[in-house]
Amino acid sequence: MRELTRYRSSLVRERTAEINRLQKTLEGANIKLASVASQVTGVSGRAMLNALVAGNTDAAALAQLAKGRLREKIPQLERALVGQFGPHQSFLVARQLAHIDFLDDAIEQVSQEVAQRMGPFEAALEGLDTIPGVGRWTAEVIVAEIGTDMSHFPSAGHLASWAGMCPGNNESAGKRKSGKTRKGSKWLRVALTEAAQAAGRGKGTYLSSQYHRLAARRGKKKAAIAVGHSILVIAYHILKDHTTYQELGSDYFDQRQSTRLRTRLVNRLQGLGYDVSLTPLPEAA
Repeated sequence: MRELTRYRSSLVRERTAEINRLQKTLEGANIKLASVASQVTGVSGRAMLNALVAGNTDAAALAQLAKGRLREKIPQLERALVGQFGPHQSFLVARQLAHIDFLDDAIEQVSQEVAQRMGPFEAALEGLDTIPGVGRWTAEVIVAEIGTDMSHFPSAGHLASWAGMCPGNNESAGKRKSGKTRKGSKWLRVALTEAAQAAGRGKGTYLSSQYHRLAARRGKKKAAIAVGHSILVIAYHILKDHTTYQELGSDYFDQRQSTRLRTRLVNRLQGLGYDVSLTPLPEAA
């Protein structure tokens, strides 16, 4: 399972690299499609690129190939598609699109093989899929990398240490030095970091709240590692106890530290020159 999921991840990275090469080729021809369309290889972008390769360089005609909400940006598309698209660039784009199609097919075949072999672990995958930010692919990577038998790890902390998803302990003469994470499974680390970033883009969840609280103080990269650690701890308990994710809510931190939060907000208002008095609301009958 590890070999299959790791190979699939390698194919996805290769596909991303090929899309970047495609965008570089278009930039060389002064085609700014990526500045208007969020996905150059989407349905609309692919239709425009196929027309370019076929020899159609009329920007107005190419822009009319847009579909869905992208049609609202036809004037911007017309300006973005005005360039100098030569024969060698047409050849390169055709080869790059063919390579992307090949990779899409390979990724699909590997995913089908992974899904077939993951059959005995369907309950574990469904439990992991309930974690915000964790999709089917990420759940498959987690199961492939750490298994489903959590008896190998005495605690969630041991698992996080093994995976390299916890701060290092580097202290000398009472001075705390670099706390960078130790080396672990890079495949699991990437999957957890991507899941943490996806959870951070969500709203109304504990993990989203944790991500934004940490990103404001420590930066997005450290916040992603910290939330990835939380996701791994949650996955440990789901796999160990055969349960599902229980949402704590985006206001969990405020409720846990309500007294400190109240004092801090009162002090801020007083610092701005306001006389503050608090009256608790009557409880609902």
